Amino acid sequence: MQKLIEGLHHFQTNVVGHRREFFASLAREQKPEVLFISCSDSRINPNLITQTGPGELFILRNAGNLVPPYGPSPGGEAATIEYAIAVLQVKHLVVCGHSHCGAVKALLHPSDVASLPAVASWLHHAQSTLRIVQDNYTHLTGAAKVAAAVQENVLVQLENLRTHPAVASALARRQLTLHGWVYKIETGDVFAFDPESGQYVPVTQAPNGLTAARHAALATI
Repeated sequence: MQKLIEGLHHFQTNVVGHRREFFASLAREQKPEVLFISCSDSRINPNLITQTGPGELFILRNAGNLVPPYGPSPGGEAATIEYAIAVLQVKHLVVCGHSHCGAVKALLHPSDVASLPAVASWLHHAQSTLRIVQDNYTHLTGAAKVAAAVQENVLVQLENLRTHPAVASALARRQLTLHGWVYKIETGDVFAFDPESGQYVPVTQAPNGLTAARHAALATI
C-alpha cells in the first residue's frame, strides 16, 4: 500500500499539477472511440499496451476477457457494452486475450478451480471455447494448447458480443468495427485476427476489423 500512496502523491503533484486544464476537460465529458475488453490479469495494462491516456479507452476487464451472451438478466458486462455503444458511441470494440492466461488454463483443467465455485461458474461463458479446443486441437498439449485456446476464446467472445442488441444494431448500421487481439506478455507483441486468412497476424499487418465469418485456422504465436 505504501507504494500506491507514494504513487498517488507523485500523480497529484507532478502529473495533475502540470496538466490541470486537461484534467478539468476530462471532468466535463468523455469521448472514447474504443471499448477495450481485456483480462483482469495484473500483467495486462490496456493503456500501456496501446500508449493511450485518460479518456481514450473505455475499458471492461474480467477474468478471461469473457462476454456472456445477452440474456433475460443482463449483468455488468452487458451494461458496460450497452453504455459504450449507445451512449458513448464508440466506433471500435476490441477483445484482447493474452498469453499464459490463468482463466483459460483453468478452463482446460477444471479441477484447478474445483474449490472456487464462483470462478468455475464464470468460466461457463467460455464453454464453446473448451468444446472447440477439445474437438479440434487434440494434437496439442501444454503451452501450445493454452495458446490455441486463448486465440479461440477471443473469437468466441466476439461471437457472444453479436448477441447483444446494441452491438448488433451498431454493426447493422456499419457504425462499429470488432477487433480480436492477443497480447504476448513475454515479448510485448500484439496479434490481430485477420478474417481473410483465418490467422492471427501482427496487429500492424491486420485489416481494420472482423467480418461476420468464423474461421478455425489459427497461427502459432
